[in-house]
Amino acid sequence: MPLLRREIGEVLRSLRQSQNRTLREVSARARVSLGYLSEVERGQKEASSELLASICEALDVPLWVVMREVSERIALAEGVVIPDTVPDDMLRRSTMVR
Repeated sequence: MPLLRREIGEVLRSLRQSQNRTLREVSARARVSLGYLSEVERGQKEASSELLASICEALDVPLWVVMREVSERIALAEGVVIPDTVPDDMLRRSTMVR
């Protein structure tokens, strides 16, 4: 079973890298130390809800997009397929890259 903190970290790292942004840029904008953000991305630290919201804001990505991607990753790891219930126009507005 995948760990929630690892999945969150991988999604956050993927988003940051898809935007060609550095840890330094995102940590400064999120007002979190570079080292702590790095540990969150590597799944070594649990991000509080406040910290996660701040990182999402720094990445210009809604929190629901991150949580949905994490949920889908965990479901796939467990062999469950989740039907798409989010309208396509809402998904297009997000900056999530798959």
